[in-house]
Amino acid sequence: MNTLSNLKEELKNEYETTSKFIENFPDGKNDYAPHEKSMKLMPLATHIVEIVGWPETILTTDKLDFSAGDYQPSNLATKAELKQKLQEDYTKSKAALDNISEEDLDGKWSMNMGEKVLADYTKYSAIRHALNQLTHHRAQLGVYYRLNNIPVPGSYGPSADEQNF
Repeated sequence: MNTLSNLKEELKNEYETTSKFIENFPDGKNDYAPHEKSMKLMPLATHIVEIVGWPETILTTDKLDFSAGDYQPSNLATKAELKQKLQEDYTKSKAALDNISEEDLDGKWSMNMGEKVLADYTKYSAIRHALNQLTHHRAQLGVYYRLNNIPVPGSYGPSADEQNF
């Protein structure tokens, strides 16, 4: 089995699916949240498009240290900015995957808060975790869309909004 080629294909598929969701992002709803404890719509969508860039970060670093400021969330405000960030981050992650070997996926990577290790992965398992997070948060976005009567694109087949009943 060629894990690297499978990751490349999965990233491509997840990028294409995420693109459909961002295409439906509504104007004027950036601050919508279904509950006071829920993330607002624009920060959620921003987080989703940033996740597409995580493979590049994972492949070009050994760790992410939150206390050192290694991660600064993007501050996006429009659908156009979401689309641009998604494209840029996909391009970076695709290039990173195109420039490694299968063995590079065995390297170590961690998320830290200073000296405290929050998560310890191989680079492969860190990328898989990122792709799982992408799927999870995109489903969350779909719920937000449904609650606002925004068409929900299909992720792994047609959605109810894409079928003619």
